Amino acid sequence: MSFFKRLKDKLMGNPAEEEKLEAVENDLDSDKQASEEPSEPAAIETVVEELSEQLEQSSEIEGTKEPEQSSEIESTIELEPSQLVEEEQLEVQVIEEQAVEEKKPSAWSITQKFKEGLEKTRNSFTSKVNDLVARYRKVDEDFFEELEDLLLQADVGFETVMELMDKLRFEVQRKNIKDTNGIQSLISEKLVEIYEQGEEDLIELNMQPNDELTVILFVGVNGVGKTTTIGKLAHRLKSQGKTVVLAAGDTFRAGAIDQLQVWGDRVGCEVIKQSEGSDPAAVMYDAIRAAKNRKADVLICDTAGRLQNKVNLMNELEKVHRVISREIPNAPHEVLLALDATTGQNALVQAQTFKEATNVTGIVLTKLDGTAKGGIVLAIRNKLHIPVKFVGLGEKMDDLQPFDAERYVYGLFADGLDKELQNNEE
Repeated sequence: MSFFKRLKDKLMGNPAEEEKLEAVENDLDSDKQASEEPSEPAAIETVVEELSEQLEQSSEIEGTKEPEQSSEIESTIELEPSQLVEEEQLEVQVIEEQAVEEKKPSAWSITQKFKEGLEKTRNSFTSKVNDLVARYRKVDEDFFEELEDLLLQADVGFETVMELMDKLRFEVQRKNIKDTNGIQSLISEKLVEIYEQGEEDLIELNMQPNDELTVILFVGVNGVGKTTTIGKLAHRLKSQGKTVVLAAGDTFRAGAIDQLQVWGDRVGCEVIKQSEGSDPAAVMYDAIRAAKNRKADVLICDTAGRLQNKVNLMNELEKVHRVISREIPNAPHEVLLALDATTGQNALVQAQTFKEATNVTGIVLTKLDGTAKGGIVLAIRNKLHIPVKFVGLGEKMDDLQPFDAERYVYGLFADGLDKELQNNEE
């Protein structure tokens, strides 16, 4: 079985089977609702009858009520069943919406997020690859040179491109490939190999055992979407049953504390904060104490947007790191660097500088859906050997997704891979 067919079978699953399963679940839910619905109006009618009897007895005892008053009371009672039904319907609707949101996404839906999130890169880069394949019926040196230029334009990185070209040339000679049919699947296969080569792909967060606090420190310059990513990650962890506390360690930027508080209110997480201009290390100390007292599972710490050319801010980051390590040995358990994918090679420079200042354990690449140069993922991984743990694929709460090399590559070449698979099946 070819690489791209295995890739599609693994990541796309069987949409038809998933749709059948969802239809069966919907039928079961509707049957359950149908069986429960008759009992609710009956209960409401019983309550109304009891209220009516009590009012009649009360009116007989008093004997001074006006007929108009009793009619008004009766009309009010007559309206109550419909009001109660409407209120219960609203409650059920809210619960159903929550259940839909909390339902675990399928492999198909997650892959679709990558495909949609990488649309700009695919429309720019892959369309050029398609044109290249159409113009070159044979795989020769001219073809490789133009492909090399396209990869560099997508910010894949010089070292990564050179390594990919060497692998492609070797495979073309080994398999005696003469034409460009199927070349996109070969490129996809080699890109996945380059990303995962020789190293365990640690995309999972380093979560501590039960009853132990996990500390996640976020770093990055201003404007990369760091605070928004913290909110989305908190939402993701809460949906997994974790108790999350946020630390407002960005005390320098105006409005940063309020912005984190808004996200805390939105996702239902407590925010530990001090006044603007406070010592960030003191905020972290208070946050750790508060998280321990509340028996929280995860503490996510925000930090100031530290420009890599400001030595004093980098020193402050090191101080924060020391305070956390003193209170909790081996913490922070994750140091996630938020990078804006739209900045291209500048993101690579930022990653290099932050790696020297602190032990960055993972990258969160934001705004990947807003750039046509999504190849920066490969450049960061191949040059710095830092795993990309999450990617931002949109503005919705669940658009922060764990990075997956296969889904990423499929998102880059989805249209071409689908065509090759269709031709292969025919």
